[in-house]
Amino acid sequence: MSETVDIAELLKRASEQFPGEVVTEAHVRHLDLPGGGGRFALITLDNGLDHTKPSTFGPQSLANLNAAIDQVDAEARAGEIVGVGVTGKPFIFVVGADLKGMRRLTRHEDAMALGHGGQEVFRRLGALSVPSFTYYNGAAMGGGVEVGLHCTYRTISRSVPAFALPEVFLGLVPGWGGCTLLPNLIGADRAVTVIVENALNQNRMLRAPQVHELGIADAIFDGADFLEQSLAWTSAVLRGEIEVARQEPDRGEGWDQAVARGRAIADEKVHGAAPAAYRALDIIARVKSGDLRDGFAAEQQTLADLVMTEELRGGLYAFDLVQRRAKRPVGAPDKSLARPVTKVGVVGAGLMASQLALLFARRLQVPVVLTDIDQERVDKGVGYVHEQVDMLLLKGRIGQDQANRLKAAVTGSLDVATAFADADFVIEAVFEEMEVKRKVFADLEAVVPEHAVLATNTSSLSVTEMGSHLKNPERVVGFHFFNPVAVLPLLEVVRAERTDDATLATAFAVAKKLKKTAVLVKDAPAFVVNRILTRFMGEVLRAIDEGTPAATADRALAPLGLPMSPLTLLELVGPAVAHHVAGTLHRAFPDRFAVSANLGRVVEAGKRSLTGGGEELDPEVAALFETGDTVLTEEQVRQRALEAIAEEVGLMLEEGVVSEVQDIDLCLITGAGWPFHLGGVTPYLDREGISERVVGRRFLAPGEASLPA
Repeated sequence: MSETVDIAELLKRASEQFPGEVVTEAHVRHLDLPGGGGRFALITLDNGLDHTKPSTFGPQSLANLNAAIDQVDAEARAGEIVGVGVTGKPFIFVVGADLKGMRRLTRHEDAMALGHGGQEVFRRLGALSVPSFTYYNGAAMGGGVEVGLHCTYRTISRSVPAFALPEVFLGLVPGWGGCTLLPNLIGADRAVTVIVENALNQNRMLRAPQVHELGIADAIFDGADFLEQSLAWTSAVLRGEIEVARQEPDRGEGWDQAVARGRAIADEKVHGAAPAAYRALDIIARVKSGDLRDGFAAEQQTLADLVMTEELRGGLYAFDLVQRRAKRPVGAPDKSLARPVTKVGVVGAGLMASQLALLFARRLQVPVVLTDIDQERVDKGVGYVHEQVDMLLLKGRIGQDQANRLKAAVTGSLDVATAFADADFVIEAVFEEMEVKRKVFADLEAVVPEHAVLATNTSSLSVTEMGSHLKNPERVVGFHFFNPVAVLPLLEVVRAERTDDATLATAFAVAKKLKKTAVLVKDAPAFVVNRILTRFMGEVLRAIDEGTPAATADRALAPLGLPMSPLTLLELVGPAVAHHVAGTLHRAFPDRFAVSANLGRVVEAGKRSLTGGGEELDPEVAALFETGDTVLTEEQVRQRALEAIAEEVGLMLEEGVVSEVQDIDLCLITGAGWPFHLGGVTPYLDREGISERVVGRRFLAPGEASLPA
């Protein structure tokens, strides 16, 4: 029992840092396995709350599981049970460690205690004198996945929607056995996919069939009677009727190639800016020999090291923004003021409008009508929606009945008066030109019901001006999506000067049903994301215009680990759109936002790319450029760009564009895909001393998104 005492001491030390832990209990019950399989102990992990508040592992929760293992270990040694199972409460297995407490850890030894304690508890499941089983009955992440890896066998419910090791995404490694056990179970290449590649691809989740195909789960059963089937399977395994065969991993060149592939992925995604992926790969490389004890020791050390990094603190701050702040939008009116939306109109049938039509139909499950200036455009827009529905069906994301309903829900019409006569919410997604949008709203006001919300997807224009000529400007609201709509969660909800609370409440209610992250922003030029991106890209373009080689300027921001370089982003947005937004901001703030004459010439020439996919300017583009002879280094370009961002964030806060700085970070994470390790951007600006140098103060208090002072 000395090991148990050691574990208890480790967890006691760790628990002092987790005063507000939501404790998960570990209930033990006994049952007779079907078919005469014998007496069986089942541990159910449950925090006593409903499925909207998933179970997690903090120190006290781990202590509870440890106590349950004490009980079943004694029963197994006494010959009273033939096996032990672990499962979760309805719809949820366990979604990992209690991250709230991690922000309170201030000493390396406390972080070591948590890592070591969790690992030791889980390892006991694999050391029992009887086989152990994990039944993944619901969402499983992080430590929830790892506890199962320590067991002898695993089953998964076909209805499990999310299964992942997201630690690298946050700035950690799977340190309770994941980095060591997973490659030894399914091979290094598959483990690299789960631990590194999926985590760095916006925390991509696995679905149950993938978990089974990868070899993580030994069996998969339907959700309706999952536990019953799992117990029958368990009985068959214990009675020798089913033999679980596992393939021995390739411990030769294939292992090394897998680790090299992981490093290439990490380089592409974070450019060395965040250590977690590289440290995880170091452990995977280290356990090639199958030495689990060495791997566990490396995990403990790595986990403690990473807990004490600024990158993790930025990641935990970002995680909190996305998980908590995003779900309770600051400044949103009372939701009881929201009007019901039973039909949606979309003006325009281009790519953005078609994406919106599909999203509204899929999430709101109401009729959606697209309109445009001619039948060809309308047919193309509806056709795009139908193609995307077919793709969802092909991928198994929806069933045939739902596909049929979606296709029937999205229609097109040239008769605006009839199409929108009973629409409750109409959004325009036409050309980004004020007069065009004003005319659209004037035409809409004449035909839509008096209660209908008129929304604009403008990316930079004044929503107030757009609705100023209407009889009822109070029903106009900005509703700015980010492209691609299905991928980026941000929705900037823009309150114009006369937008009323009912309109705003309806906008937020619709955003919630669309499963978007809605952030309330003031009606200011380019709102949040486009204003910051345009300022930052403007500095990069200015450096090129002055004479810095394009490749040098484009590489300047690589140390931040942004999702793409400035020129790649420019090509994704499109030079014409970027030039237009820059013009809008130049008119509003001429002293800070320049309009690049060179970019203007690129747009006039109809060029979609500056580099043609290479590092340097495309020769045809270079011929259009007129540059100076001032050549900056990457460091100088980076400092200019970061100081410009810091200045702009400070001014946006002064202007009240958002209520708090946290909303700027939330917008950059969810609208521009800026990485968690930066915390959006302001934690990085604080930690590098740029905030204090430019605006005279930190944006966030010490310890909020950084190590405590």
